[in-house]
Amino acid sequence: MLTEEFIHFIWKFRLLSPELATTLGVPVVVMHPGEHNHNSGPDFFNARIRIGETVWAGNVEIHINASDWNHHGHSDDEAYANTILHVVMNDDVPITRKTGGRIATLEVRDKFPEEIRLRYLFLMEQKQRIPCSGFLQDHFAGIIPLWSPGLAIERLQGKTRALKDLWISTGMNWEETFYLWLARGFGFKINAFPFELLARTLPLKILARYRSSCLLTEALLFGQSGLLKEDSREDQVRRMRIEYEFLKAKHGLEPVNASIWKFLRLRPSNFPTIRISQFGALIRGTGSLLSRALEGEEPEILTGWFDVSASDYWSTHFTFDRISPFQVKRMGLSSARLLVINTIAPFIFFCGTEKNERSLMERAVSLLEQIPPEANSDLAWWKAAGIGPQNALQTQALLQLRHDYCERKRCLDCRIGKRILSNDPTHETETICA
Repeated sequence: MLTEEFIHFIWKFRLLSPELATTLGVPVVVMHPGEHNHNSGPDFFNARIRIGETVWAGNVEIHINASDWNHHGHSDDEAYANTILHVVMNDDVPITRKTGGRIATLEVRDKFPEEIRLRYLFLMEQKQRIPCSGFLQDHFAGIIPLWSPGLAIERLQGKTRALKDLWISTGMNWEETFYLWLARGFGFKINAFPFELLARTLPLKILARYRSSCLLTEALLFGQSGLLKEDSREDQVRRMRIEYEFLKAKHGLEPVNASIWKFLRLRPSNFPTIRISQFGALIRGTGSLLSRALEGEEPEILTGWFDVSASDYWSTHFTFDRISPFQVKRMGLSSARLLVINTIAPFIFFCGTEKNERSLMERAVSLLEQIPPEANSDLAWWKAAGIGPQNALQTQALLQLRHDYCERKRCLDCRIGKRILSNDPTHETETICA
């Protein structure tokens, strides 16, 4: 089924036949389609259209059916008083102005190439994760590298919105915000929210007071996580419990509910118990990470921050009170890189946005360009379609393209989709790709 967005597309990019006329037979020449309005009001502002012998300047409204004008209440809305042309798929009823007189209507259902309609319906009906995968390798793979910086910035901007909410919730405290954001990062995708709740119940100013002691930092972190057992048979756990109960009373702390943590379908090395201990090691082993992140450290140094291991207790455990074969639980290189990609780079970009420092925003993008590409199931789909990313900037771009365009079937907003829907998919057209 064709949509209003489809008519917007063929109108905006002038894909209609040059031989046009109103439903009353008056010739129409589109001199300029106008400026696409994505807010309330008419769909296109400041269009210039010759209708008959008269050149009109004003607004254009688009609907599937002409009767939608009445259904949407435009007749009584002054914002639509300067509509010079009503563009519709079906002219089912005549539309008149509030002051009298019929609004010129252009019916477009047979005024564009059939190939465009078929391609659009093909893309909309595809069940594949990447609807246009069949077109990519032959004609459009070259668009991805050119569009990657823009897509990656879109993704950074999305994370910036989440970061701003976090920043405001801390009273615009940069260090505390960075601490909460790092905690979210250590939860990766599955346990991001539980990690944030843990960090919220244990402010950085309290945890930092005990950073010189592995026992005390882990007592606080595991106690606040709700995972620290009360009836453990192991001396180390009992010691942590004693210290935690004292610090809990001293600082008026309330732990989170242990049930929020997810272990199911995680590899044991990614269990939240291991990540919490590694997070404690990061807090103990570094000073002000935020100032260092903003000072321009190289990607290798930033990745090295996360070269941390869980404490000795966890070398023989994955969960409390269950012995496992000896294994040092060290943060892997791929996980460390993911933390730089998903926590450090977005935070630098956010600081640049809030402080209006373009150099910080450019540094965030540069960081992504210097980090090797990630590997996950979403990116495997692109590889199968013939797209091989060269760095993390391109993988972030592909994730943005997949989740914000392909998944939502926003082919009409996508540079690749626009090229496919133009009548010559191999032709370079600046207008279509803009």
